Amino acid sequence: MASFSTLSDLDIDKQVAALSRQLHDLRKVLARRGDDYYEDSREAASDYYSQLADRLHEALPAIRRRGRVIERTARDHPATAAAVGLVVVGLLAGLLISRR
Repeated sequence: MASFSTLSDLDIDKQVAALSRQLHDLRKVLARRGDDYYEDSREAASDYYSQLADRLHEALPAIRRRGRVIERTARDHPATAAAVGLVVVGLLAGLLISRR
């Protein structure tokens, strides 16, 4: 009986060693895939940022023009601008209070 337990112990040791090698190989593969996914997501984020920057760059002159129009209107009608400001502040305060 002692010889059977010795053989099974040797077999188990071999199997454990083989499984350890396979686990090591799997870890390497997963690490490579993780690096690839990271690079892909980084490139995608960079592309989205570039597209957003291009769109904002194109829209910036129109935003500036509208800002100047609003500024001119506020200078010409200060009472109206103050009233609109108070309404906006009131709406924001209402939203904050209603969330609580």
